[in-house]
Formats: sequence, C-alpha cells, structure tokens
Amino acid sequence: MEKMTPLTTHTIPNSLFPTLPNASFQPFFPNQLRFSSSAPASLTAAKRFSSWTCRPIRCSVSEATEPKAESKRQLLRRGDVRNIAIVAHVDHGKTTLVDAMLKQTKVFRDNQFVQERIMDSNDLERERGITILSKNTSVTYKDTKINIIDTPGHSDFGGEVERILNMVEGILLVVDSVEGPMPQTRFVLKKALEFGHSVVVVVNKIDRPSARPDFVVNSTFELFIELNATDEQCDFQVIYASGIKGQAGLSPENLAEDLGPLFESIIRCIPGPRIVKDGALQMLVTNIEYDEHKGRIAIGRVQAGTLEKGLDVRVCTSEDSCRFGRISELYVYDKFIRVPADSVEAGDICAVCGITDIQIGETIADKVSGKPLPSIKVEEPTVKMSFSINTSPFVGREGKYVTSRNLRDRLYRELERNLAMKVEDGETADTFVVSGRGTLHITILIENMRREGYEFMVGPPKVINKRVKEQLLEPYEIATVEVPEEHMGAVVELLGKRRGQMFDMQGVGSEGTTLLKYKIPTRGLLGLRNSILTASRGTAILNTVFDSYGPWAGDISTRDQGSLVAFEDGTSTSYAISSSQERGQMFIGPGVDVYKGQIVGIHQRPGDLSLNVCKKKAATNIRSNKEQTVILDTPLDYSLDDCIEYIQEDELVEVTPASIRMCKNPKITNKKTR
Repeated sequence: MEKMTPLTTHTIPNSLFPTLPNASFQPFFPNQLRFSSSAPASLTAAKRFSSWTCRPIRCSVSEATEPKAESKRQLLRRGDVRNIAIVAHVDHGKTTLVDAMLKQTKVFRDNQFVQERIMDSNDLERERGITILSKNTSVTYKDTKINIIDTPGHSDFGGEVERILNMVEGILLVVDSVEGPMPQTRFVLKKALEFGHSVVVVVNKIDRPSARPDFVVNSTFELFIELNATDEQCDFQVIYASGIKGQAGLSPENLAEDLGPLFESIIRCIPGPRIVKDGALQMLVTNIEYDEHKGRIAIGRVQAGTLEKGLDVRVCTSEDSCRFGRISELYVYDKFIRVPADSVEAGDICAVCGITDIQIGETIADKVSGKPLPSIKVEEPTVKMSFSINTSPFVGREGKYVTSRNLRDRLYRELERNLAMKVEDGETADTFVVSGRGTLHITILIENMRREGYEFMVGPPKVINKRVKEQLLEPYEIATVEVPEEHMGAVVELLGKRRGQMFDMQGVGSEGTTLLKYKIPTRGLLGLRNSILTASRGTAILNTVFDSYGPWAGDISTRDQGSLVAFEDGTSTSYAISSSQERGQMFIGPGVDVYKGQIVGIHQRPGDLSLNVCKKKAATNIRSNKEQTVILDTPLDYSLDDCIEYIQEDELVEVTPASIRMCKNPKITNKKTR
C-alpha cells in the first residue's frame, strides 16, 4: 500500500488501514479515489459502495467546497476545532457513545465515580431513559478541540435537532447494527444534508449477536440516495463501534481497543468551522439556559470576529430591530464544564451572560457595523392540546400555582426555549391552546409543570389540519412496528382499523421479529401505543416520524369502551368497589377521595356508566357470626401518558403535583351518560 497524502496535520497509522482484494490504492487528492486497472470494471454501484466501506479514513465532503473570497472577506477554516452533533434514532446509543468518548479522553479522574448516561442530567430524562434536551460538552484529542452536542432521538423533539445543526459542520449518524436506519434517522439525516454538513456513519452495537453490518451500511447508503445527497455526501466514512465497550474500528471483525478510529475520522472527515477571522462580530444564539445567579445564558457559535468579555454589542432580531447590550461573562466548554474565558475566536462554541432579554434566533453582533444572521427555522407543529385552569372540587389542595395568570406566564415562558412549540389564547380567558410536534412533546411540558407546582387541566390531543384549494388535508406519519411473528396478525388488524397503509414488511435479525412500515394519519396514532402493546402482549416497539400532509382519511374509531363515572362526592369504599368492578376495570381502590364526574374506571361496554363508588354497607341490628370477605382486583395504575392517550373529546385530565385524575368535561354535554 502506498503512503497516503495527509489532508490535515493528523495522520493515521498504516496498521489501521485494511487491505482491499483486487484493488490497490494510488496516491489520491481530495474528492478523488483511484483504483488500479486490476479492479474489475463491471462492479455494480452497490458492490463498489460496499468495497469502499473498508477504505482508509478520508472524507470528500470537507474538501469538496473550498472557501472562496466572498464580498471581499476571506473565509478561512480553523484546523484546531471541530463542531459535531451526534444524531440518531431513539435507543441507538448516542448518549452511551458520548460517555465512552468522555472517559477515553480523560475528562474524569480514574478514581471518579461516573454514573451511566452522564449527559442525561435531567431527572425526567433519567426516569424515562431518553434524551429530551440537547447538551454541549467538549473533548481534546491530539491538540484538536472537539465540541460535541448530544441530541434527542425522539421525533417529537426534532426542533432541538434542527436548532443544533446551525452550530456544527458535521454529524455522527449513529445507526443500530440490527435495526438499521429508522424514521428519526431519516429525519435528522435529511436536515443535515440540507445544511450541507459532512456525515460520518457509526454502526453502533456491533457486538449484538444478530448484528448485520453489511445490510445496515447498504440501507444507509440507499437512504442517502433517497434524500438526494450529492456524490460527495454519499461517499461517507463508516465506523463500526460498540459504545458500551468503548471500541471502534474500520471493519466489524477488527475493532481497536479504544475509540481511536472514531476520533481520527472526526478530525479527518469533519471540516473545521468556516470563519471570517477579521470580520465584524456575529454570533447566532441557538440555545438558552438559565442560572439563578447569572440569569439567562445564551449559547451559540461565533461565526465571525472575536467575542470578548466586557464588550458592548448589538443584539439584532432583523435589520430594523436592534438593541444594545454588554457581555458580562463569557464561557467556553472544556470537558464537562463551562470554563470562564476572556475572549472567544470565530468558530468556537461559547456561552454568554449579561443580556437579560436575549432570545433564541437573535444575533449578537458588532456594535457599530454588526448585521443579523438568518434566523432559525423549524418545522410546524402537528398536534395541539388545550390547557385550562383546574375547575374540579379539589382545586388548590396540592398545587402552588393555580390561576390563569400563572398558567399563561409559564406557557409563554416555555416558548423562549422551545422553538417547535406554539401557544395561543383559547376561546375563554382561562384556556390556552398548546401546539407541538407530537403528544410526547407536549406531555414532557405537562410533566415539568407538574413538578414545578402547577395545577391545571388538559384536553385530548387533536391534529392540526390544513385546507389547501378547498381540500381538507391532515398530517400523516411513517410508523414502524417491530413485532414477533406470532403477534403480527393482531397488530396488522389494529393498524388497518386506523387507516394505516402498509408499504414494507421485512424480517429483522435472527430473533423471529418482523418490521412493519406504515403510512398512517396522525389521528390514527392517538391512543395507539397502549392498544398495540395489549395486542402484542407487550412485545411490540412502535416508532413514528412526521411524513407530510395528505387528504383526509375519513372517520377513525380510537376507543371502543366507555368510562365508569362517579356520580357523587365522597370517599370510595370496599363495599362499593366490589360491586363496581363487575362493570369493568377500576382506576381507584378503597379510601380514595372522588368527586362527581370523575372517571373511576373503564366500562366493559361502549358508552359511559355512572355509578356510586362511595356507597357504604347498611348497618342493621342483626348480629352476624361471620364477616363477609371482599376480594378486590388491583386497580389500573395509569401514568400521565396513559391518561392522555385514554381520554376522548368530552373528557379531561386533571394534573396536580401529587395526583393525576381524569374527569368528564362539564362544558360538553352532547354525549349522554346512561
């Protein structure tokens, strides 16, 4: 093998390079890979691609477009900094991979206790095992600073990913070695390709017994083609890794003892930030954090010029709307913490304090000649829910903030950080309509407000329809379901009832699992998760991502059973519940305070049924030799997500810091109870 001309100051040992059969490398230049005449000319595109996956670490995207002089300002590349985002579908191992990268770059002491998924610092993230908010950190590898941004994997938090892509020049696309590209993989890759970012594909969890790396790489390549990627973007570097073991390599059979090949790929394949070194200061704010002592902290990448502590700046929203401020504190990310800095040069990511009213999407610019950068654009929300003050008899018992003014202030404060969410005033002064990317997106907001001491009610989720040229359109999503073969029939029947159209079915791995792909209206997905778990005995895995707007699919029945409703206030008794549980499944046990209109169970038949769960056994003067034994079923324990999935048009969820209850909406009387 001939020696490769280095593209940067960092070179890779020849021992890392695998040899290719029937092909010998010649010296190559950026964006060019030559094979000798001994390579067969009849290779198909797929075969040629699979042979390239074993090529030395190089990247054509980073050198494909050299910076040119633009408006008499010379654009330069910084070689000592890399800004990357780690993106993937949920549970494909992003946060675990970041853990390994932090440990191997000696961010922590050898004797320091480090919990798993260190980047998931939020209590809610740890409880659910998912990433909700994107977070920054940095590592240093061979004198190169690598700014790493860990992003969420759920499609409901796609707005976080869209914002973060403004700060980076490349992404690590993490793909599971068994599942391959999933719906969210497609979404984040589409956005990255639109930005023109470089992509390094990491086939993670390569140590799984049923791993199929060749299929995953070819499926990823096909996804690039479907998304109209350029030839340079399709020529991506593939790294095989096991995040939990902290190993990576250029081939699945030959992993190194550490993540060295991954770091080398980042340095070689991801270009340094393109900057205007001597230009006027420009920094786009892409994230906001809050500190009790420092106030609002703006996070972003310096695009041009140099940002200094104590500098007077101009804060621009548009050409016509500008105000002035001063940088009181300046921080950069070093390892796992923010470190104070006196100045930050263009290309690096930093945190800024001192501007009390800074917003995401605004530009911190030079005081004299600064101009705003293009604002951040995110996709429109598809689901909405109504928030209102608590009107139940138990209002004020458990919550600290219960008025409409408290609710309004908190909801509009959420908009400052959550760009993908919208809040509008409802029909009445105490009602607000919150729109988001999905039910989970809004549920996370509800859970956070609960923990902050708010008490309120929410209505059922509804889709946001559009009318184009007198035609009613509704949002459609791509749903993928992994289900064992023995339960596939029940799942297919369930999705068919909800107007889903299957367009792909394939076997996955060696576990006898089938992967079903559907295009289904968002309406059909509301309340589907619990139903699909019931139909598959808890074995199915459902993933969805927004696809497009399409024609109205018709009526969809989401729930066949009615509710059991309490018809008087009081405390539930064992005597009353023992007779009530014959009517259906109960949500409550004995000794629970209930009120008129509260939903206390699921009726076994269609239609609602009012019953008395507070009835006491009548006392008589007849002595009984034996007390009657009452056997009660275990009540259903519904979480916040389950309750929101369960309720229908005429029902509400009452949310308090200590309890979650469901009740009938007193304002809607069109559905009569028996």
